[in-house]
Parts: sequence; structure tokens; C-alpha cells
Amino acid sequence: MQIFAQHSFGMQLAQLSRAWRAELDRRLAGLGLSQARWLVLLHLALLEDAPTQRELAKTVGVEGPTLARLLDGLEAQGLVQRQSVPEDRRAKKVVLSPQARPLIAQIESIAQGLRAELFVGISEDEQRQCQQIHARILANLEKS
Repeated sequence: MQIFAQHSFGMQLAQLSRAWRAELDRRLAGLGLSQARWLVLLHLALLEDAPTQRELAKTVGVEGPTLARLLDGLEAQGLVQRQSVPEDRRAKKVVLSPQARPLIAQIESIAQGLRAELFVGISEDEQRQCQQIHARILANLEKS
């Protein structure tokens, strides 16, 4: 029974992740951004220091060439800028442009509205417990 419960837990978690992201993507469609692009913008907005392209690729969970193409598009839209790193000529830091801030505020507002709907009837204690469980699973994954 435990094996089935663990399998079911994993499947449900994957389904939740896909459905949540798809719904957010649907709600953000009017902003003219692909899921990959708004995800990069949100990650940049949440990071305290401007990351290098390599760091950003790892944070977002994409390969370097994929991120480079995304950044090319975001740069063409005037939403990000790549800046040289003095101590490493090969590295580029990625920063949000001033034009990106209002767009990110819209993304965050839409995302917050979705979160408010999704967490109806779920207490803060339940959310905290769920986050602790996820953190432990992630820690176990990092060990392997």
C-alpha cells in the first residue's frame, strides 16, 4: 500500500505542477509572452543579484543554448540586457530593463490572483507542512 501511495503522490505532484503552470500560462497569454519567457522574467525579478547566463539557466532549469535563445527574444523586446562581467570576459550577467518592471508587476498580479484561488480552504499550517515535505523530498533527490 505504501508503494502505491508514494507513486500516487509523485504522479499527483507532477499533475499539479503541469496544471498550475498551464493555467498561469493561459492567464498570461494576453501579455504576449511564452511560458518560457515569463518564467525567465519572474526568476530574474526574484533573484537579489543579477545572475550570469549560466546561473540563470540552472535556476530556470533549462540548457544554456535554450536560455540564450530566450534571452535573445527578451532582449529584442527590450525586457532584458546582458552585461559583461569584468572578471570573466566569457560570462554575461542578465539584468531586467526598466521596461520589464511594469510587465513583471502584471505577471505577479495575475499569478497572485491564481494562487489566491488555488489556496482557498488550505490553512497556512497545511501550506507550511506541504512545503516542508517538498523540501525534504528535494533534499533526498539532491543526495542521489
